[in-house]
Amino acid sequence: MIEVKDLVKKYDNHLALDHLSFSVEENQIFGFLGPNGAGKSTTMNIITGYLAPTAGQVLIDGHDIVEEPIAAKRCIGYLPELPPVYMDMTPYEYLKFVGQAKKIEKSRLKEEIHKAIEKTNIADVQNRLIKTLSKGYRQRVGMAQAILGDPKVIILDEPTVGLDPMQIIEFRELVKELGKEHTVILSSHILAEIAEICQKIMIISKGKLIAIDTPDNLSHQLDGGCLISIKVREADSQRAVESLQQIEEVTEISQIADGEAQSGLITIEIKGNASPQTMQEKISVSLMEAKCPVMAIEEKELSLEDIFIKILDGQKEEER
Repeated sequence: MIEVKDLVKKYDNHLALDHLSFSVEENQIFGFLGPNGAGKSTTMNIITGYLAPTAGQVLIDGHDIVEEPIAAKRCIGYLPELPPVYMDMTPYEYLKFVGQAKKIEKSRLKEEIHKAIEKTNIADVQNRLIKTLSKGYRQRVGMAQAILGDPKVIILDEPTVGLDPMQIIEFRELVKELGKEHTVILSSHILAEIAEICQKIMIISKGKLIAIDTPDNLSHQLDGGCLISIKVREADSQRAVESLQQIEEVTEISQIADGEAQSGLITIEIKGNASPQTMQEKISVSLMEAKCPVMAIEEKELSLEDIFIKILDGQKEEER
């Protein structure tokens, strides 16, 4: 549905995008991650036609965003971080205005507005002035304009910023529903949100593609490494750490502090080629020999936060 080929964007001497290439499949929820200044917003602005690339090509359902801007933009619904709503309009008036701007046929406009209102659950506020609505409802109105006319592609830039926890949950459910019928690109700094919603994730840094895969498969880019959590007595914490440092497969050790004393909870990372089950046995034996009774031991999956940090750390190492 979306093809980005060798995309470059320069601002004077600053290279914002460095030959970026990726594709997004039809009816896929695609997560877009990167630190501040990575080039996320620049990429989204080029995909939606707000910015022209310095070089490269973007195809939306086969239409070049530069060569065929009208045909390409008809496929896109866009919700920027700040919803582009008019405060002195009601949601219904605003959606009618947007529908006319999108050149939706007059005979279909009323039906399309009704569909967008129903999907975003704003029927109870459709005749209130937007300036009187909460942040959550304004965000829903912004989403309604993005999906108005049933575009094939919906692009959401930080859509949950400023929402309360309940509003975030409701918004996530809405995105999941939209993903059944639309291709969705979601940019967010909330990694848990990306992991829960998205079927595929792309990580960029300094305008370059760092990683792209499913949340599960991204861990394989770290050689399949995993975490093991160990609980020992607080008094044995330091001796346990010294024992674990002698195990060849252990690559990193961290402790959870409880005030001034150690809580006795230790997390270790092991090499990717080491079996977690074998390692648990090896760790238990090592700690027993060090006279550190093991109170609990379990494998932990690498979180998206772990993966994100380690992939970016790996890139920094390569640049040195």
